[in-house]
Amino acid sequence: MKIRELQFKDNAAIEKVIRECLIEFGGNRAGLAWEDASMSDLYHYYNEPGRAYWVIEKENGEIAGGCGIAPFGEVEGVCELQKMYLTPETRGTGLAGELLKKAQEFAKLHYSQCYLETLQNMHAANRFYLKHGFTLLGAPLAGSEHFACDAWYLKDLG
Repeated sequence: MKIRELQFKDNAAIEKVIRECLIEFGGNRAGLAWEDASMSDLYHYYNEPGRAYWVIEKENGEIAGGCGIAPFGEVEGVCELQKMYLTPETRGTGLAGELLKKAQEFAKLHYSQCYLETLQNMHAANRFYLKHGFTLLGAPLAGSEHFACDAWYLKDLG
């Protein structure tokens, strides 16, 4: 498997991975990524300055996960780790750590802090974020659009 930047041809495949993960964890509802206008065309959403998205591509060309970085709201110097989802068979392989490392290397070039929001019932993901230096917050940062999230993290990139 390899990690590479998202290409236009990946739009449908990564949307399928994200939506299947959201269904798995009860995230197929309002106030979450499920309703994001960009879901059907992540390539164009992330093809802007200060934004990027990477996918995990299996040997057979199948997309097995991904994550992105984009500015967070109107907060200067803060990016958001977005849409980090992996297929069940890809979880626990170490690829999530490699994906996060690539995202953070990009983020450090443009931002001083990285924010993310998720669901508490995604237990492995929450442990993963803590293990990788994110601090659990008591509330979302002002400007959050995902009102149904119930776990929020922040990490200094310096």
